[in-house]
This record gives sequence, structure tokens and C-alpha cells, in this order.
Amino acid sequence: MQPFTTVRGIAAPFLAANVDTDVIMPKQFLKGIDRNGLDRGVFFDLRFLKDGEPNPEFVLNQAPWNQSSFLVVGPNFGCGSSREHAVWGLKQLGIRALIGTSFAGIFYDNCQRNGVLLIQLSEAELQEVGRQVSVPEQAQITVDLTRQEIQLGDSNVIGFQIDPLRKDALLQGLDAIGSTLQRTSQIRDFEVQHHLANPWLA
Repeated sequence: MQPFTTVRGIAAPFLAANVDTDVIMPKQFLKGIDRNGLDRGVFFDLRFLKDGEPNPEFVLNQAPWNQSSFLVVGPNFGCGSSREHAVWGLKQLGIRALIGTSFAGIFYDNCQRNGVLLIQLSEAELQEVGRQVSVPEQAQITVDLTRQEIQLGDSNVIGFQIDPLRKDALLQGLDAIGSTLQRTSQIRDFEVQHHLANPWLA
């Protein structure tokens, strides 16, 4: 996975509550045998009109938010089914982090496994971020995972908390397998000792 250290980019405000995975990635995009093209499916029913043309009223079709690296989202984002395609699509679209107050549990884990940073703020902090990035001239922010800070366009800085293990995996670009392989020598040592203690297993 691509490591996440310090990322500067546009943040789009999308503060609707309880946005579920079917909204993020509609079911018709689950038919493929690989992950290709899932970026088109992200928020498909919101991004596109019935004739297939981009919906000019949707924030991700408007400049500068059509170049977003971050989404500022409402509470309980990612609820609904355990649809990993939703995370794959967001990542293909170029979204590196989601900033909100709360996220559905399975969605949270899927983001972690795929290198998408989730930042949880207080409601007051989220509203401040949302207010600022709603102004085109202030939509560019910097997320510094090492320092656990969001640097806003007016130079205001908001700190955030993250589990140390999740932080380390994101900084190094490690998925669950990559994190496990870091302990290869310990695993092999355990296997040797376990077989010595239980020779009948061989």
C-alpha cells in the first residue's frame, strides 16, 4: 500500500449523516471479477444524472472539489453492508483520508486494511473543518499523520487521535499481511520451540 505520511490536497464537504455503503458504491458495481473501474461507481447516483452526465450540483463535480484528496463527512459514515468495494472505489477516486465524527465499524476496518486514513474529531471541530473547506479558497488542507494534525487553510491546526498500531501501519504502508510479515523471525522461533515441545506434531 502507499504509505501515508503528510498529504496536502483539496477537502470536499459532504456532511450528510448515515451515508451507507450502497450510496458510496451501488450494487451494480459489484459484478466485476476485479477492482477495475470502481472509481466511477463512487456516489454514482449522486455524481451522475439519469442520462449519464455529471450532476453539476454534486460537490465532487465542482471545482476545486473535483480534485479532492479528502472528504469531510457526516456521522456514521459507511454504515450498512460490509462492502469493501466502497473503500476500493474511494481509494481509486483519489481519496486518501476521511474526516468525520464517527464511522461504521466494519467500514472503519476496511479503510485501515486498504490504506485510507480515518480521522475522528469532535462535532465542533468537524463543523469548523467543514465550514472552512466549503469555501473554495480555503479548501486545501494538509494532513500530517506523523504529528497527528490537520492544518487548515487559515493556518489553524486541529489535532487528532489514532490507535498507535493503525498509525504505524499507515505510515509504513502495511496491510494486515505486511504487518504480520514484520514478525517473521518471531513466528519462526515460535514454530521451532513449539515443535520441540510437542515432537509428536511432526
